[in-house]
Amino acid sequence: MPESLEDLDRLLLTVAKTRVVRRDGIRFQGLRYVAPTLAGYVGRSVVIRYDPRDITEIRVFDHDEFVCKAVNQEHHDQKVSLKEIQAARSARRRALRAGINERIALVAAPTETPRITEAPAPAPRSALKIYKEDLR
Repeated sequence: MPESLEDLDRLLLTVAKTRVVRRDGIRFQGLRYVAPTLAGYVGRSVVIRYDPRDITEIRVFDHDEFVCKAVNQEHHDQKVSLKEIQAARSARRRALRAGINERIALVAAPTETPRITEAPAPAPRSALKIYKEDLR
């Protein structure tokens, strides 16, 4: 049995990914996670662990040692699952694809071509150039 709740959380969070800490935090699944402790780890590769049922926060580890909990500030007061994020992305992709297909169909649709009336044929030109002085 684990000694503390933190150790129990660590055991239950089996999904682990490697990420690099950037100046603006850690990017994962299109979301940005921040914590003040991460400032000392900028540019370093760390392991993150998360609960797929709630990815509003991740736990950051450096060489199997717990560093901090990083939160997504946009969803910090919600509980968002990984499946919800993926479903929202798929819906957005489908909507964008439908919009693109509508535009393609609109451009490819046959339009009424304007009628072009033929202009009178220009007068035939002589092969020789005639200068004003030569006409006198």
